[in-house]
Amino acid sequence: MWVMNAQEIRNAYLTYFKDRGHAVVKRAPLVLHDDPTTLFTGSGMQPIIPYLLGEPHPEGNRIVDSQTCLRAMDIEEIGDNRHTTFFEMLGNWSLGDYFKQDQLTWMYEFLLDVVELDINKIYATCFIGDDRFNIPKDNESADLLKKIFKDRGVDAETADIGSDEDGYKRGIKEGERIFFYDGYNNWWWRGKGVAEMVVGEPGGPSSEMFYRFDESEHTAAEKEKYGENCHPACDCGRFMEIGNNVFMEYVRRESGFEKLPKQNVDHGAGLERIAAAKLDDPDVFKISLMWPIIEKLEKLSKKSYDSHTNAMRVIADHLRAATFLAVDGCVPSNKEQGYVMRRLLRRAIRFAFELGIEQNFLQEVVPVIADMYHDDFPEVAEKREEVIAVLVKEEKVFRQTLRKGLKELSKFDGQTITGEVLFTLYDTYGFPVELSTEEVFKQDMELSENWREEFDAKMAEQRQRSQTAAKGTFKGGLGGQTMQHKKYHTATHLMYQALRDVLGDHVVQRGSNITEERLRFDFSHPEKVTREQLDQVEEIVNREIAKDLQISFKEYPTQEATGPLGALGQFGDRYGDTVKVYSMKDKESPADERPFSFEICGGPHVDHTLQLFEDGKKFKITKEEASSAGIRRIKAVLQ
Repeated sequence: MWVMNAQEIRNAYLTYFKDRGHAVVKRAPLVLHDDPTTLFTGSGMQPIIPYLLGEPHPEGNRIVDSQTCLRAMDIEEIGDNRHTTFFEMLGNWSLGDYFKQDQLTWMYEFLLDVVELDINKIYATCFIGDDRFNIPKDNESADLLKKIFKDRGVDAETADIGSDEDGYKRGIKEGERIFFYDGYNNWWWRGKGVAEMVVGEPGGPSSEMFYRFDESEHTAAEKEKYGENCHPACDCGRFMEIGNNVFMEYVRRESGFEKLPKQNVDHGAGLERIAAAKLDDPDVFKISLMWPIIEKLEKLSKKSYDSHTNAMRVIADHLRAATFLAVDGCVPSNKEQGYVMRRLLRRAIRFAFELGIEQNFLQEVVPVIADMYHDDFPEVAEKREEVIAVLVKEEKVFRQTLRKGLKELSKFDGQTITGEVLFTLYDTYGFPVELSTEEVFKQDMELSENWREEFDAKMAEQRQRSQTAAKGTFKGGLGGQTMQHKKYHTATHLMYQALRDVLGDHVVQRGSNITEERLRFDFSHPEKVTREQLDQVEEIVNREIAKDLQISFKEYPTQEATGPLGALGQFGDRYGDTVKVYSMKDKESPADERPFSFEICGGPHVDHTLQLFEDGKKFKITKEEASSAGIRRIKAVLQ
């Protein structure tokens, strides 16, 4: 029997909302060129933030897309039936146009009438309200949902749940289909929790949509792990969230929550999860965007998915992510996005060893992934051979690394292998601890009794160092919109141009990291920057700030911006058809005079540069050092 697959669901969704006046826009790349506050595009709404805050979208006030996303914070946890690092979000937005009634009506019509999911397995949630901030209970959404269910023959009762903990204690009663949860479950902004919302951030109540796969009761193991009862927001996997309708009504201010001038709708639905619901199977790895990879792995390894489920899930997930990172111009490295990409690939290769696949692994599997996407994402077809070459090259490098690790391990023959030794093999040689311990047993070497605790302790130390070093690189798009971030982002633009003025046009940005305390900027330059040159850069930046340059932006066709207009780009990577270019210009200068800073970016910035000198502060470079071969790094503050 024919069942609508993931590719068909994606295209049906885009068509459905296009027929209702939405402009279909291209996905943003996984590495956002104009957002230095995050490593990857971690949600469908991340590229839309400026428009949710009030900037006009060039395609109008109704837009729809399918956005590829990457969340790499919990790579080691991949392996269950529903979580992935790489996924697609089907998104539609109303920017000050329609609101709750149209959004809920349309989304349930799409799920129930177009995809034809079983309404008897659909559940919904709403925001319970928060008296601390005078935010009311979202009865409007609940009433609309009751009508949607009623029109399809279901009398949907409502119930107040509140927190997850309350849900595990209470469970759900017969006839209940619409549940009210607190601000950790049904309030959405780029962070977590209504009370934790950052000043300047937009957010609002959300109405989530769930699909129930199994009508059986909690197992004893699930009860012990999650709580006595199951409920829609339970983590046991019986309920799977398939989409979230966010009603952007508020912005957080110092004084509390204010209504946005225009109410926005931000909807995101997991394509993979809707496809799993359509199959009525909670295993997302069985959908049409995953299963061909599994089948290829079964063929190459001559092993079954049922007997090697975890390994095949990890490989399928990680290689989809690495493939799209390569499509978007990322290459494996030991820095930032490239480091995550390398980690994904090496975990996949390590699990391939577990399956017994030791040759031509990526060369065989990556084309399967490209085949699944090339019809709907032309850039995949365009870069197919280049992507395969990049990934295959990394596989060859890692296989050499594995050989080096084995050679290093052999030096400890006759000694007890401690967790510290295993960590050194992992940290210095990239040798996975699972392979190390396996090899120890193969060679009849002895492991220390507490090797795991010793290894974990060294890993914890490394994580602490990494967290300290990465402070301010906001994961999943978190943060980056405060006034201090805006000041430092603006100062980064000014310093970029000043560096080119002092050192030459060979200076190209290679990375940046902005916190509320300082800016960090990586750039191409073949030698150490002298103190005299740094002083010149400081002088130029402070001079331009003092001119009170006015900051504005305009959208241009990409080829025009990067060609005849000569706008500076970020990292030298690819952009979409249009880009936003920010200008910083003296208001007293002639209209035809080039701005001091003219750079492709997405914000956020201050309105005029004298804002950087508030409280008597000046721009000061605090450190200059090597970042990698041919790349220098500067840290600077406003003090």
